[in-house]
Parts: sequence; structure tokens; C-alpha cells
Amino acid sequence: MDHPRRRFMDKVFDAIPAYITIQDRDLKIVEASQSFCRDFGDAEDRYCYQVYKQRPEKCENCTVERTFRDGQRHQSEEIVKTLDGRNVSVLVCTSPIYNGNGEVTHVVEMSTDITEQKELQTQYRNSRHRYHQLFEEVPCYISIQDRDLKIVEANRLFREAFGSNYGCKCYKVYKHRDEACYPCVVQQTFKDGETHFHEEVVTSKDNRRINVLVSTMPIKNANGDIESVIEMSTDITQIRQLQSKLTSIGMLISSISHGLKGLLNGLDGGFYLVNSGFKRNDQARVEQGWEIAQRNVERIRNMVLDILYYAKDREPDWQSLSATDLSDEVYDIMKTKANDLSIKLNRAVDDSIGQFEADHKAVRSLLVNLLENSLDACRVDKAKQTHEVSIHVHGDEDHVFFEISDNGIGMDQETREKAFSMFFSSKGTEGTGLGLFISNKIAQEHGGNIELQSEAGKGTRFIVKMPKKRLANSRLTSDTLLEEEEL
Repeated sequence: MDHPRRRFMDKVFDAIPAYITIQDRDLKIVEASQSFCRDFGDAEDRYCYQVYKQRPEKCENCTVERTFRDGQRHQSEEIVKTLDGRNVSVLVCTSPIYNGNGEVTHVVEMSTDITEQKELQTQYRNSRHRYHQLFEEVPCYISIQDRDLKIVEANRLFREAFGSNYGCKCYKVYKHRDEACYPCVVQQTFKDGETHFHEEVVTSKDNRRINVLVSTMPIKNANGDIESVIEMSTDITQIRQLQSKLTSIGMLISSISHGLKGLLNGLDGGFYLVNSGFKRNDQARVEQGWEIAQRNVERIRNMVLDILYYAKDREPDWQSLSATDLSDEVYDIMKTKANDLSIKLNRAVDDSIGQFEADHKAVRSLLVNLLENSLDACRVDKAKQTHEVSIHVHGDEDHVFFEISDNGIGMDQETREKAFSMFFSSKGTEGTGLGLFISNKIAQEHGGNIELQSEAGKGTRFIVKMPKKRLANSRLTSDTLLEEEEL
């Protein structure tokens, strides 16, 4: 009865699609399946590590030894070498064999060939690595967003420009806004599953404004449902800067033409009054016409100065200036306009500041532009009964500071980020968009800067920081600054 059963078990032992060995405590193979003998040769009385690994000593982490130690089943993954030199990946499983006294006398080791699966896993890992490397290194900003417009993944360029803002809303990261953009191409892709394109202006974590061409594509699951949307944004800032420069030239020419036409008409009116006043011997008429002519000449002068600041570079007319005298001069220029608008103009000056080196006309223009911006911000603010604009001048050992503050309409973050851009104006048709742009250029080209602090509905503060000593490479923007008497 035992012999047929034995033969049956031998057939089962050899039919199992795996390499099977029975090993003693010395790790000697006492029995092996046909598949094992076929690929590894006659192994009887040889150590398993000699047959499997062709090595002279046992493996460091031997599952057979572990089973002898604790009587438990164990698994591991190994690479073994066949007689013909092939490396085979195997999943090793061990199980104890007990004698009548409950002692582990032998261990069954079954090694299943998983080479094909390991190769597939390797190919999968390599593919994932290649696609991840492509995702990381592609030269555009890439983010993956869920239905709530939260960023769930982003590539290296995106993280460097905007930070690792996983879980944050895209419009908060890109635009520093509190509500979604309109139109939102990501939402459109979630809605219709189509690719969409749009051009945006975004702001990096270091407050650089970047023009981007945005394209979106859906990411679907196995059921065909859209799980997320990938948004790719290509930096086209340099292209837009070139286009903006060309557009700006056209706008500047158009603006100059329109403005000069009006000013020349004003001059004609003034000259008419002067000439007719002389003919009629009407002194009051002559004075009225001459006042109109002077006012229009001054406006033409200011326009030309703004154009020259924008147009070319030049060496500034360096002078040693008194910060106190300059603030007094600017205050005197602006107090009449402030009074006409019923806005209180305050002034606080630290007389111990002393002198600083700068181009007098340029810095005066800078401060006048900022004061005019503050007065206009108060003028259009209807929410408050009274308005104030303040000039505070102070300094330290190396710098002089001009602080101009108001309690006008203020600016939100998006407006603050665009405030010093050319032709950007929050005043609609009333503003040219050149004043703050030119003021900022003057400060930068003196080696200084303008810090803008503002909150919508509360007011704005400009802090102009200027070095007391001229910088060797400082330049101003114009080929030549026309002298007042020449205008």
C-alpha cells in the first residue's frame, strides 16, 4: 500500500512547476525535483548555496536556516544561476518537516521562477523613471489638479518658481487670489474632457510676473472618468515683452499725438488771447492768454520729460542735494493741488539727514509722481469723509528714505503686483500708466528701490530708499534731459 502512494507523491513532487529541494540542517540537498535537476544538475549531497549560487559559503540571509531555527515558514526573493549560466529570479518559500518527536529534521524549499514578472517590474520601474524624469525636466511649469483645483503634483520647474504648494488652490499659488479665475481652463477640461488653451499672467514666489501659455489635458482612470487635469504653462514672457515693447511704442506715439494735439490747441487759444489782447490794448486778456500758454508749455515739458525717461539711457546730472530742501520743494509744488481737492497734506522731516547725491530733476519727478498717485487715490475714494497724504523724510548712515502715505482707496495684491508696470493704471482712462513705472525706474537707476505697502480700502504707503552716495554704474533713462529753460 505504501509503494503506490510513494510513487504517486513522487509524481506530484516532480509535477509541481517549481524547483523543490529537501535540505538537512547542514543545508545539504537530500532530495530534489526533476525540474531542479534539469536546470541545476545532480545535487544530492551538495550544499544548496553551491548549487543555486555557485558560491563557497552559505548565504547571509538563509530562509532554510531561519525555518530550522523557529519552525516557521519563510519567504524571500533570490537570484540563482542555472547550469547553462542563466540568472533566474525565484520566489523562495520554506516549510519545516517534523519527526515523530516534533523536531524539525528537514526543510522543504520551493523556488518559483518569477524572472518574467521581475523583468516586467523592472521595465515598469524604468518606464516610470523615464516618465517621471520627463515630467520633472520638461521645460515648462506642470501641475496636476483635482476637481477642487487643488495642486496634487508638480514638476521641478513649477516647484522652483511657485513653491511646493501641494494641497493649495491653483489660483492662490499662481495669482495670489482668493477666488477662481474666469475663465478657468482646468474647470472647462473637467467639464467636457477636451484640451483647452489660454494665456495668463502669473506671479512667482519671488514676485516675478510671468506670461504663460496654458494648455490643459484630462487624466482618466480605468473606467474613463476624469480624475484630475494636467496643466502645462509655457513661459512666453520674453515674447510678450518684445510685443509689449512694440505695442508700447505704438501706444506712446498715439498718446503723444493725441496729447500734443490738445496742448497745441490750448497754445493756439492762449496765443489768440495774447494777440487779440495786444490789438485791443486789453492787459487782462493778454495775461489770461499768457497764463494759458505757460500752463500748456509746462504740460508739454512734463510730457517730453516722461518720454525721455522712458526712451534712452543717459548719465544722470549728479548733484549734492539736501533731503530737507527737496522735500520742501515737492511739498510746495503739491500743496495747491491738495488744497483744491480738500486733502490734508502733512510733512515730517528729520533735518539731520544731511546731503545725498542724485539727479535733482529726476528725484523731484519721482516724488511728485508718487504724491500725485496718493492724491488721486484719495480723490476717488468715496468711502471716507476726510483724507490725508503724508510725507515723512528720514535717513540712516548710508540711505535717505522718503515715505509717502495716504488713506485712499488702497490696492489689492493683484493690483500691487502690477503697480509699477508700464501703462498699467487703476484709474481707468484718467491715468496714463507711466507715472509709477517711471518713478520705479528712477529709483532703481539711482541704486535705490521703492517698497509698496497697500491694502484695499485702507490706503497705501510708498517707501523710497535712496543711497546717499552715487553708484558708479547708475544711469537714468533718457538720452538727454532737457533743461527747464530750454523748454
